[in-house]
Amino acid sequence: MYRIGFIGGGINSAIGRSHFIAAQMDGKFELAAGAFSRSHDINAKTGEAFRVAPERVYDDYREMLEKEKDKLDVIAILTPTDTHEVMVEECLRAGYPVICEKSLCTSYEAARRIQDCVRETGGFLCVTYNYTGYPMVRVLREKILSGEMGKITNIIAEMPQEGYTRYTLDHTQPKPQDWRMKDYEIPTISLDLGTHLHNMMAFLTDEHPKEIVARESSFGFFSQVVDDVLCMVDYTDDIAVQLWFSKAALGNRNGLRIRVFGTKASAEWYQAEPELLKYCDKDGRMTVLDRSNDKEEGGKDRYNRFKAGHPGGFIEAYANYYWDISDALDDYLKNQNKASHYLMNIETSMEGLRLFEAAHESALTHQWVKL
Repeated sequence: MYRIGFIGGGINSAIGRSHFIAAQMDGKFELAAGAFSRSHDINAKTGEAFRVAPERVYDDYREMLEKEKDKLDVIAILTPTDTHEVMVEECLRAGYPVICEKSLCTSYEAARRIQDCVRETGGFLCVTYNYTGYPMVRVLREKILSGEMGKITNIIAEMPQEGYTRYTLDHTQPKPQDWRMKDYEIPTISLDLGTHLHNMMAFLTDEHPKEIVARESSFGFFSQVVDDVLCMVDYTDDIAVQLWFSKAALGNRNGLRIRVFGTKASAEWYQAEPELLKYCDKDGRMTVLDRSNDKEEGGKDRYNRFKAGHPGGFIEAYANYYWDISDALDDYLKNQNKASHYLMNIETSMEGLRLFEAAHESALTHQWVKL
């Protein structure tokens, strides 16, 4: 079991409790220390809620890095994206393996600096994109890469949400976190949602974007930020990809949907029904697959904490990803090998950031942009 320390992830955060549960669900990690919040009060309350000894709860993450040396095996960085670059580099230079919440950073150039740091230190770094942890997404990947679906011709991926255009229960405008109300070289929505879709494309196909044309819009309450992005992307192996992600799509809580079309079969996965993979073959037979009828990937014991028919979900997918991180850490610490086809590496993170820099350039120039 690996001893993990959190930077960020306080009980007032959107993601801290998910990481806390997922990391420990399968006995792979134990949360041993943390600098959870810049607020002393929230920091202390989080330590108590997460059952971390008070003397191992720090108000300054740098103090934690110094005092926990040789007591922690890995650090998880769960702070807003614009803080990641400095924290990742400091953790790597202090000798800690690093798990970083998406997106890795706010620009391609920042990612290059992190890549240089990884190379200089020989460190371990992975970025968490938990949707690829869903078992049926992994079944879909196997069907694509095995050639069962034939030549992949088109993929349509969308992630519509309504958070920037829907009133609260009090019929008032929502109040997003401050860091979400600023765009960088890459709009924050692309860092937040778009990189999920890029990661999904990389995970499912092992292919790479070549050229993109995009439109960016602001339809919701907050005109200072982009809240809707529509892209067409040419990928290697001549795959045509359409990406749409939005925070101004009324009626969609989190409508992540992937549709894949090949010359032999097509498939569709929808996160609201995560246990099901809809599959259609060349003869027009439509089949619904779940963990109970996939004896290869979906049938693995690690995905079946409870039997099929009782859906797993978002936190379980995170737990699957933490299992992958544990396996990769085993390999890294024993063999200095960091390869894992389940985890996003620095090169894939960089590619995603470059993709959405190009999308922003395309939206401004109304032209295709080569990568």
